[in-house]
Amino acid sequence: MRAAVVCAAGQPPALTELVVPTPLPSENLIRVSAAAVSHLAKARASGGHYTDSGQFPFGVGIDGVGELEDGSRVYFAMPRAPYGSMADYAVVDERFCVPMPAGLDGATAAAIANPCMSSWAALTERARFKPGETVLINGATGTSGRLAIQVARKLGAGRIVATGRNAEALEEVRLLGADVTIQFGEDINGVRHRLMEEFAHGVDVVLDYLWGPSAENLLLAAAAAGRDAVPMRFVQIGSISAADITLPAAVMRANAIELMGSGGGSVSLPRLVAVIEDVLRAAAAEGWQIAFKPMPFSTFNEAWQQDNSACRTVFTMTAQEA
Repeated sequence: MRAAVVCAAGQPPALTELVVPTPLPSENLIRVSAAAVSHLAKARASGGHYTDSGQFPFGVGIDGVGELEDGSRVYFAMPRAPYGSMADYAVVDERFCVPMPAGLDGATAAAIANPCMSSWAALTERARFKPGETVLINGATGTSGRLAIQVARKLGAGRIVATGRNAEALEEVRLLGADVTIQFGEDINGVRHRLMEEFAHGVDVVLDYLWGPSAENLLLAAAAAGRDAVPMRFVQIGSISAADITLPAAVMRANAIELMGSGGGSVSLPRLVAVIEDVLRAAAAEGWQIAFKPMPFSTFNEAWQQDNSACRTVFTMTAQEA
């Protein structure tokens, strides 16, 4: 079978031929039909993710969509190492396979599962979100941020505040359901004042996809707003802007801020898979869409290098190609 494999540190993944894996008694053999390039898949392939094992060679891809031997369609996550999801076949613990809802095509499911799960898990598993609460999404104009707006609305958010840099993109997220938009720019004082207004008005949960300076400004504004003993849950999901921040100790003393993360390690894998089952059902019912580009798996070597996070690459595998 064909499989995308990283053979050594510092090398990009490339297509190679492997023997079809044999499933263990507790595993499913899945004929993969679609697997998406995600930030997590790219980070693990580059050796830059905290979950890396450091062992070579290893297969690329953490999740996908495919068929069981009886022909039923499933979404699956975390194939047994060293295999990945970007292969003609994968072996997966049966606990990490969930049925695909009718009416949702495989490529869309593969593209939407990981970014949509990030906000759903952050709200339900980490932030203990309650319907009617206000959610601020930091980095709302990206792929995951746009989905986060729709997820928050689906879960019953009373008010949604969205931040971003691009004015046109912020207008688009307003149409997706954001009640308030705040544009980051050169006027740091003006932005911080707007943030303070929102925190004074009441923000219950922050979903942060950026980290870096914008996260610093959010935390400083929350502290300066001075809502006595009103808890605000700040959930760190991604670090697209920067890996670190400077956080004055006074920020944590000046407000009832709960600072937490959401991702592999802070939420168990069985719970993440259960969340994705909810996500896929909602995506089918609501007709959620995501920008993605389907690419034949045979073009992997070129398409992997050209992947653009603004339009997710989804590799499609067919029996004819294999």
